[in-house]
Amino acid sequence: MIGKFIDFMLREKFLIIGFSILLLVGGLYAFNVLNIEAYPDPSPPTIEIIAQNAGWSAEEMERQITVPLETQLNGMPGLDHIRSISLFGLTDIKCYFRYETDYNFDRQEVLNRLQMAELPAGVEPQLSPTSAVGEIYRYQLVGDGQSLMDLKVAQDWILERQFKQVPGVIDVVSFGGDSKEFHIDLDPNKLIAFNISVPQVMNAVAQSNSNVGANYLEIGAQSYNVRGIGLFKDTEDIANVAVAAKNGTPIYVKQLGEVTIGAKVPLGKVGKDEQSDIVQGVVLMRRGEKSLPTLERVRQKVQALNNGILPKGMRIVPYYDRTNLINITTHTVTHTLLEGMILVGFILLAFLGDLRASLVVALSIPLSLLFTFVMMVIRGESANLISMGAIDFGIIVDASVVMVENIYRHLSEPNPYRHNVRRTTVLAAQEVTKPIFFSSAIIVAAFLPLFTMTGVEGKVFGPMALTYGFALTGALLLALTFSPVMASIVLKPQSEEHETFVVRGIRRVYSRFLAAALSRPWTTVMIAVIALTITLSTLPFIGGEFMPKLEEGNLWVRAMMPNTVSFSYARQLADQMRLTFKKYPEVTDVVSQLGRPEDGTDPTSYFNCEFFVNLKPREYWRAGVDKPELVRQIEAELRQIPGVNYNFSQTIQDNVEEAMSGVKGENSIKLFGSNLEDLESTANRLAKVMGTVQGVADLSVLTELGQPNLLVRVDRERAARYGVLPGDVNGIVQATIGGQAVSQVLDGERRFDVVVRFLPQYRNNVDTISNIPVSMPDGGRIPLKQVAEIVKQTGASFIYREDNGRYIPIKFSVRGRDLQSTIAEAEGKIAEQIKLPAGYHYEWAGEFQELQAAVARLEIVVPISLLIIFFLLYSMFRSLRDALLLLGTVPLALIGGMLSLLATHTNFSISAAVGFISLFGVSVLGGVILVSRIQQLREGGYSLRDAVAKGSELQLRPVLMAALAAAIGLLPASVATGIGSETQKPLARVVVGGMVTSAILILLVLPAMYLIVHRWAERRATVREPMEAEPASE
Repeated sequence: MIGKFIDFMLREKFLIIGFSILLLVGGLYAFNVLNIEAYPDPSPPTIEIIAQNAGWSAEEMERQITVPLETQLNGMPGLDHIRSISLFGLTDIKCYFRYETDYNFDRQEVLNRLQMAELPAGVEPQLSPTSAVGEIYRYQLVGDGQSLMDLKVAQDWILERQFKQVPGVIDVVSFGGDSKEFHIDLDPNKLIAFNISVPQVMNAVAQSNSNVGANYLEIGAQSYNVRGIGLFKDTEDIANVAVAAKNGTPIYVKQLGEVTIGAKVPLGKVGKDEQSDIVQGVVLMRRGEKSLPTLERVRQKVQALNNGILPKGMRIVPYYDRTNLINITTHTVTHTLLEGMILVGFILLAFLGDLRASLVVALSIPLSLLFTFVMMVIRGESANLISMGAIDFGIIVDASVVMVENIYRHLSEPNPYRHNVRRTTVLAAQEVTKPIFFSSAIIVAAFLPLFTMTGVEGKVFGPMALTYGFALTGALLLALTFSPVMASIVLKPQSEEHETFVVRGIRRVYSRFLAAALSRPWTTVMIAVIALTITLSTLPFIGGEFMPKLEEGNLWVRAMMPNTVSFSYARQLADQMRLTFKKYPEVTDVVSQLGRPEDGTDPTSYFNCEFFVNLKPREYWRAGVDKPELVRQIEAELRQIPGVNYNFSQTIQDNVEEAMSGVKGENSIKLFGSNLEDLESTANRLAKVMGTVQGVADLSVLTELGQPNLLVRVDRERAARYGVLPGDVNGIVQATIGGQAVSQVLDGERRFDVVVRFLPQYRNNVDTISNIPVSMPDGGRIPLKQVAEIVKQTGASFIYREDNGRYIPIKFSVRGRDLQSTIAEAEGKIAEQIKLPAGYHYEWAGEFQELQAAVARLEIVVPISLLIIFFLLYSMFRSLRDALLLLGTVPLALIGGMLSLLATHTNFSISAAVGFISLFGVSVLGGVILVSRIQQLREGGYSLRDAVAKGSELQLRPVLMAALAAAIGLLPASVATGIGSETQKPLARVVVGGMVTSAILILLVLPAMYLIVHRWAERRATVREPMEAEPASE
């Protein structure tokens, strides 16, 4: 059957060549349209809800908004976790669904539940547009002579609408600048003089700003629409609102205070380099969209905006475009892939010594890759740094190596059909087709753990498994079709086989070692076992982490100031810190984000300042300064500002970490309990213990208490004595101090709030607030202090919740040490020194939690994968003995990989685990080729020892070529230093180190093991035959 198939391919060689050309053209087209991401989105389907109520404390937000919303959202299909943050004026709730659920269905389910929640009047929860990797474009809006308010108006009413029209963009977050409002600042003395109350002013303004429709009127032969026009146009209209009339004389708003255009009370501020206040926009990509096409459309929109849509003098200046990161990482991957291809080509030439044979094998590399591109485009998949950078051309090309090497050898050996190229090619291909097919199936089976990964690791490595599957499928098809056809065209019969000097030199050394191994097989096997034992003993010295960090070429630094800090002082500190970053020569620009934007998409307050620090390419840095050293220098200078804690991360990394754990930090401990005071005191004790652990950095308790509050507590008895209701008192407090929006000014399509409040001098300290007049039913006035107690008190600034329970986070990073050993030491010290209150417990969140989940899944899936490999081996050899023999070589493949990690001080990670998985598959492939040839020789009449020796000699070249091609193919990735190389290194180093030792083990230890096992089997058979013959003779 196989012979007929190969013969058909050779007869229809032009058809195969035509398909190859079609693959070339289609693959190049697919590569041009293939979307490339820097990093896959590892977050589960997450729906974020935002609810705001200006001026409310964290406790009130939790009690009246957060808890009712959580209660309503509980029990949704597929819901995994609910996490929330309650803070001043804002509730932020994230609903995490299981990975297998549909995002759009989850979103609709949340919307359905929100409609049934009973919330205070005026509170309207909305869905947040943010996602873990959604921030793709950041810009500053600048203007020639325009004020910050003008820029903010353009940002809110022009740019947001324009960018939302771009396909793939879900929203734009506006941050910084002055939000325009119309202010009515009342003078309490004039209110008393005119006997006007604050509610009267608010009601008059609200009632004086409207247009109405009065149907239509027929006048003669025409129909007129009747409209009542009464909308405010400017401050003059507002100032001329009549509030009341005294003796026929109207009292206007302008007589009671000042009407001005002003800025909304800020919740945050953005600065850039030397500019202390700017207007910034962050373009958010819709979840699941493709970055490169979306970014291209965004840039086209920016060009259109700068060339006419924006008012004259305004323009958009981008300072972050993810295209740059994608291009840099793509260049890194492309560079290492091309280097790998070239090195694999040299290996082929060095071992075959025939340029034409080497080219036939080498051509299968780009064709396999193009086949992969075609399949990814057909399926709508995106490529990323991990999925493409982990492809080992040596592994992909192994099938073609075995096929072409066998054809080349047959054409060089004396045989009756040597001069019949087609017949020789068919015979040679028949010999290796079965081993090639089963070897490829075994490699795919080895990658089974990647296909079954779920959660974060599934999102990260699932695309890589798919890419590898496509590449291996393409390589197998090419090995069975393209390689034999091209070999039959370009290869010619040789009078004798000419080995290269490389092969001859290796063979001379190998022959002596093989003879020694076969003469002392038990000694050989014991040496291998001892080597494995020694290697496994080094395991405690290899650190562990979830994934190496993807270098993004920037820093994202979070500064946590005391939560009692004022907005004005926080602004000064933000400016000081920003200038500190800017003075380092490695830094190009710095943007600071103090507090939160008005839409509440970043749940924090102005004691939190985050810095985006753009860095120059590494070649422009000072000599001897790398990124850890730069961070150390910057942090040492920033630490001179007392009372501020810092956390260093990167833009995408920070967003992903916060999206996954719900905490602004790389790693964290979540301490769960009910009482905020007990939570904070226990958290401080935990942090003190964590501070003694080597490697722990950026340690900080995310404080929940200590927020200064000025409480206006209504005395119900005294208020009743004056006939004043508590609600009336609270209404006066809200309006006169914080201000209350009572109407809006419509300016075309734009809307601006009209806010009523007291003049600043009558609400800027406790004494003036105490004297705010409160109206009585009889028209009299009493000061606020007569019906309320005004006291200073501390309360909660933040309240964190998860799955309907409170917790407090202790965030930290790990530097200069691996994550796993750091957590292990910390757990030991905490268990020894900390006794938690009854009902309290803690959990690790962040990378360590993800590492534990991934390792737990691998512990289940890897044995299943090995079992599938065993069944494939048994199906091929129909021998339980040979299947177990080959499977027994798998642990020996660990030696080189582990030694490589140890020698390069590389931590074990999921990336390294994927390298070991690749190693298992390729090591079994070499064993299959060797054992298949030994069996063929034994079936041809060779004795056991001669078959083992001859088969090993014959398979020296293909086994070495396959192993070294796999190692050399990833050698550039193992030593690369460019941006994006970090995630490839662990995998590449495992494969490079593992394949070097794996080749030695396959060529020396496996023959010895085969000889031991089958010699024992022959002896058993020899003993059994006389025993079976005796009853027959009787």
